[in-house]
Amino acid sequence: MRETLTELDFGSLSRRLREIVPLRQDDLAGITGLTQGYLSRLEAGRVQLTHIDRIVEFLNTIGAPADLVRLPLRGSTQSSSPEAVGSSLQAHEDAAEPWTARRMVAGLQEAMRGEPAMRPNRRQVLVLTGAALSAYIHQWGIADAEPLERALDGARVAPDLVGSLQGTIDSLRTMDANSGSGLVAGLARAHLGLVYETLKSASYDEKTGRQLAGIAADTATQLGWFHFDAGRHEQAQRALLAALRAAHASGDPRYGAGALSYMAIQSYSVGSPRDAVTAMQAAREKVRTVGSPVLEAMLLTRQARGHAKLGENQACLRALGRAADLASHDSSEQDPGWLYWMNRGEILGQTASCHLELGEHRLAAAYFEQAASTLNPNDLRTRALFASRAASAHLLAGDRDGGFAAADSALTLAANVQSARLADHLAKAVEHVRAIPGLWSSELVERSRQVMAAKEL
Repeated sequence: MRETLTELDFGSLSRRLREIVPLRQDDLAGITGLTQGYLSRLEAGRVQLTHIDRIVEFLNTIGAPADLVRLPLRGSTQSSSPEAVGSSLQAHEDAAEPWTARRMVAGLQEAMRGEPAMRPNRRQVLVLTGAALSAYIHQWGIADAEPLERALDGARVAPDLVGSLQGTIDSLRTMDANSGSGLVAGLARAHLGLVYETLKSASYDEKTGRQLAGIAADTATQLGWFHFDAGRHEQAQRALLAALRAAHASGDPRYGAGALSYMAIQSYSVGSPRDAVTAMQAAREKVRTVGSPVLEAMLLTRQARGHAKLGENQACLRALGRAADLASHDSSEQDPGWLYWMNRGEILGQTASCHLELGEHRLAAAYFEQAASTLNPNDLRTRALFASRAASAHLLAGDRDGGFAAADSALTLAANVQSARLADHLAKAVEHVRAIPGLWSSELVERSRQVMAAKEL
């Protein structure tokens, strides 16, 4: 692989990559945006990739480490540290590791690495993208789960401990929705440490082991989400990949679907929307027989966002329509507890966000207005996010009054939420406000400066 990258032999690179992962030509074509026929001719040496933009896009989508290619890939720098190169290579190698209980525990330990209080680095890129990430997702879907039973000298895990561990992550999830990731990421990391030690050192039977793995998956997923919300993308992906391994060990595909849904959000947020679509398609296939319409609806909204980022209008609208149909079904016993927040307001807000991405600003603004009245009042971050996007939609549609009102609402809500992701959306909205001269505009810009300054303190 190193040799093909050095020589920029894209036909050999494609063929070798598909052998290692493994992937069909159709799969790799979908990831890279090439047609299957073109990819076949490329591997046969009958055509060559010569256009620089297509070469860069091809290498980006397969997840080629930027530091091994002398081209301007995402995340490339003029002087990358050996540690950064090592992290990328380690992640690619880890994707091929067997899906064993030992690797799950090692993944959880890796997820806890890093300082949760560090300032976000918005220039971080994902260490796994494209085909390498697809390999991870593919193995989650097909690998057999090992028995999870520890017959050690360690203390026997009592049922009330399992309940307590699950209750803690449920509480952290609610705290995050109300206050933002900035105040709970450290708590989630500490809680994952306790779950990790229990899996590694305690004694438990098969049923309890599966339950513990599920709690580990849930906790690592939330930790990954907290890191992402705070702008720490590499740490977020480490936690989410660990969550996927723990979900696999639990035997419950709903946990894996949850982890993949956050991977999808991260992917389309950092410029890899095709990865988001791929992840959601794999997750939907895995939970197809579970019997949770609301879970599939949530996955479809994330897939729709990926399609919207790619400019795939019809695919986006089909996914949104199907999501709305599924969300209208009665609740099911198979609906995961962590999906309590999935409601009509969420569907409307995600629909609005898709229309905003597609440049349909008036339609987006209308959907945001509908969503605002149906969201959970305690979910401050989601309300603030949707309000900030609504401000952009209104202003881009030429509705100054609606835009200023939405921006005012977003700033009021944001004052009580610690979220780097929210700060980014607010900054975009404020830029649209700043472009409109007038006293009200100046007052909103000054107020946003004060809110952001208070958050920094």
